[in-house]
Amino acid sequence: MSLALAPPRRPEPRVEPEALPCRTFDPDLWFSESPSELELAKSLCRRCPLRVECLAGAVERQEPWGVWGGEIFERGAVVPRKRPRGRPRKEDLARDAELYVEVAARAAEAVELHRLRLAAV
Repeated sequence: MSLALAPPRRPEPRVEPEALPCRTFDPDLWFSESPSELELAKSLCRRCPLRVECLAGAVERQEPWGVWGGEIFERGAVVPRKRPRGRPRKEDLARDAELYVEVAARAAEAVELHRLRLAAV
């Protein structure tokens, strides 16, 4: 009788909390009402080692709002930017339409990359 062994699982590399910007900066920054503060939170996420996993998880959970994985969520969907209060200008609406396509592609890419990483483990 032979026994087939599964390959050993590679241990996940540990990420120190100090390396996560959402753990070292004010948490309210990621849920701010101010568009400029949300852009700051997005820029801090760019260097985060868990950015892809964070974004993929937020897309799957349909997070209602906030910055997750370097993208802004509003009502469960990724949006390119938070618009300030008031009526938007026509040129802003046109630019937003283009940005929505780019943001949706980035979110889909993050989800697929996350699935591939999980499948490799």
